[in-house]
Amino acid sequence: MPRVLIAGCGYVGTATAELFHAAGWTVEGWTRRGEPETDSVKTWPKRAVDLGDENQVRAADGTFDVVIQSASTRGGDAEAYRRVYLEGAHYLRDRFSEAVFVFVSSSSVYAQRTGEWITEESAAQPEHETGKVLRESEKLVLEHGGTIARLSGLYGPGRSALLQRLLRGEAVIDPSHDRFVNQLHRDDAAAALFLLGNKGDAARGQIFNVTDGLPLRLSECYRWLAETLNRPLPRTEEEGPARKRGNSNKRVSNSKLRQAGWMPAFPSFMDGMKNSVLPESGMF
Repeated sequence: MPRVLIAGCGYVGTATAELFHAAGWTVEGWTRRGEPETDSVKTWPKRAVDLGDENQVRAADGTFDVVIQSASTRGGDAEAYRRVYLEGAHYLRDRFSEAVFVFVSSSSVYAQRTGEWITEESAAQPEHETGKVLRESEKLVLEHGGTIARLSGLYGPGRSALLQRLLRGEAVIDPSHDRFVNQLHRDDAAAALFLLGNKGDAARGQIFNVTDGLPLRLSECYRWLAETLNRPLPRTEEEGPARKRGNSNKRVSNSKLRQAGWMPAFPSFMDGMKNSVLPESGMF
């Protein structure tokens, strides 16, 4: 059976591993702390391997047909990004040089601010240090024939930043800066990584945007959530200049990935929240 390594088996990585396992692959997952065997992971192990530790990666047993680097810093700074993404990619490529390699990046590398549509050919010139590290990591992976998956803002069961801000009373609608937000359900992210892993040589050296393809104004998302949950609308006020400088405003296209055979099960934020997140949370 073909073998796949999910290096960074967290929120998206675990869902991806489940798809490979269901398709008959032998799966191994890595997390920084590992995970004891439970009923949910008896069929494939989660081992403790720190991607930023060269000795641990080099000492790892086994060979793999596909390696997917889907690690997260959990909101870390630029140094954490460098360790997990850049150094992790370097060590994984050295250790598993013959494997198909898929690197999970972010659409945050696009810093455009005028609401234009973004494709894989658009300039990716991030302004923040974390984004610059991601771009450096991408370049390393592409130079070695890997594949880049740029994911937009993730949500799914147990996770939605916009929903949490609304519930905590932190949501704000700024009419002067009502930017577009690009989102992606966790299960659609996993399906995209499964597809790219199976593409093999056909996807080598390419970049793919992974997003639901229906960018919405931030105000649209908040108004829909408020109406659906019968809660007050967020307050309307102007956000500070520092916040505005930190926000891009773009619409990310998923046309290339669709042409490669991917189709999102949740083609809009409202669809994913209504049919997945809110029922699971008991709020709908």
